[in-house]
Amino acid sequence: MKSAAMRGTGLGAISYENDRSVEAPECEIVSYSCSQGHQSVIPFSVEAEEIPLTWICRCGREAGAVTQVPKMASVTISEPRVQRTHWDMLLERRTIADLQELLNERLAVMRNQLAEAQRLSA
Repeated sequence: MKSAAMRGTGLGAISYENDRSVEAPECEIVSYSCSQGHQSVIPFSVEAEEIPLTWICRCGREAGAVTQVPKMASVTISEPRVQRTHWDMLLERRTIADLQELLNERLAVMRNQLAEAQRLSA
């Protein structure tokens, strides 16, 4: 019996695509600047329905658009977004009394484990 061997390239090793006769999509470039002076240049498609007035900078601060954004005719200014902490989200789900009860239960479990480990090592 004759064995057939597959010949060729591995998956993903070589791309046979080329960029001949391919046009880059039209884009609108918007510059954003944060309070630390960082500049972010973001390209948006000209077909984008809405271009944001703010962008999150690489430092984590909010950056405002420096260049004029023509597509934002009807912009509503909202209140600044408040960063919620883990504690804030926890308090949305549980009360302080619930948390105190859970803490006491967990401390009891840990004390029992510690007592058991000391008993076994003695």
